[in-house]
Amino acid sequence: MTSVFRRLFLSERPAYSHIADLETSFDPRISLKRLRRYRPTWSEAAHYALMAGVSLYVFVEFPAHLLLKIAAYSCLGLLFVMPATGQFFFNGLPILVWLSLYFMSSYIPASQRSKITVKVLPAAETILYGDNLSDILAASTNPVLDILAWLPYGIFHFGAPFVVAAILFLFAPPTVLRGYAHAFGYVNLIGVIIQNGFPSAPPWYKGLYGLKAASYDMVASPGGLERIDQLFGISLYEKGFKHSSVVFGAFPSLHSGCATLEALFFSYCFPKLKPLFFAYVCWLWWSTMYLTHHYFVDLVAGSVLSFVMFTYTKYTQLPVDTSLWCRWSYAQIDKYDIAKLDPLRANSNDVENVPLRGVELDFELNSMDETSSRTPSIFDGPTSVSRSSATSNTSLAEHPTEGIVSPSRANKQRYD
Repeated sequence: MTSVFRRLFLSERPAYSHIADLETSFDPRISLKRLRRYRPTWSEAAHYALMAGVSLYVFVEFPAHLLLKIAAYSCLGLLFVMPATGQFFFNGLPILVWLSLYFMSSYIPASQRSKITVKVLPAAETILYGDNLSDILAASTNPVLDILAWLPYGIFHFGAPFVVAAILFLFAPPTVLRGYAHAFGYVNLIGVIIQNGFPSAPPWYKGLYGLKAASYDMVASPGGLERIDQLFGISLYEKGFKHSSVVFGAFPSLHSGCATLEALFFSYCFPKLKPLFFAYVCWLWWSTMYLTHHYFVDLVAGSVLSFVMFTYTKYTQLPVDTSLWCRWSYAQIDKYDIAKLDPLRANSNDVENVPLRGVELDFELNSMDETSSRTPSIFDGPTSVSRSSATSNTSLAEHPTEGIVSPSRANKQRYD
């Protein structure tokens, strides 16, 4: 097994490259030394402040014995300070905070919660799209469509994050999995915060109760998944939804958000398979409306949230080059340089920023056909028609790595 792994993944590993190595030490002193030297940026400080604030809120509000909560947080702290486990728990911190807030949501007192909206989403659906798409798709059902809708919504959604993480760990550059964990945790954390601050009834509520006012005493319904229970003679989804921590969490759809985020990361690393990934997103969109769990406006909101988080992660954490075979094929990781990509930050060394005062730009069109004996200028000839087009070529010639740095390539390329 070891020889197969070495032949598949380590045969093209660049000499003296250690960027794909994992921490194996359990000595907390190593992490403490790094912590003393660590100087967070403003964005990192804001990140850890948010994580600490939500964690403190969960610690105070969760109805468990104080000693039990202290013991749980102490065990987590120990896992954070050991290098071998800390490399995963630090990068997965947003996921841990999201899960803790989600499971604690059912214990928030009703007096502290917002009023449940029943009419806003169906009204927005009709205004934006002309009709209730969920009602249209769920009007005609049969066992075959039930199975096709159940697979992405009830099965793939829960296993996909683990499959995506494993594939990104093996076949993407070393920093991609870290970025995926960060984005995945934030999408779900922000989604749960919105769901608690703006509780909204899903389509199954309208089918059961109409537009009458909802209360937090109500239990969630499996919607169309009830037919899956009946088809297989089980009560998995009926019991599961009765114990849901967020009953009125239709907006935004985190099913849509997770699927979109997975498609965006896979498309970034394996661009030739992009149509397949987004076909899965469309499949899941249809299933959520067919099973009466989300309106279309919920799906759009979830996807927009994921797109924004992916874009931020792309320019702050993801590498430029993702074309090599696996994580061990990379000799270095080059990220986007936001400062150079920002058009508002002028670079005085760039030829495009050279002052034009004193430069003679007038010429006759017929002179373009004449041969000049003097040294050519970037403002001569046909390129004089557009200064931006003239200087952009020179700028690229002088600064071929503007915005990015081309990484060293191994010989073996990945087949997407």
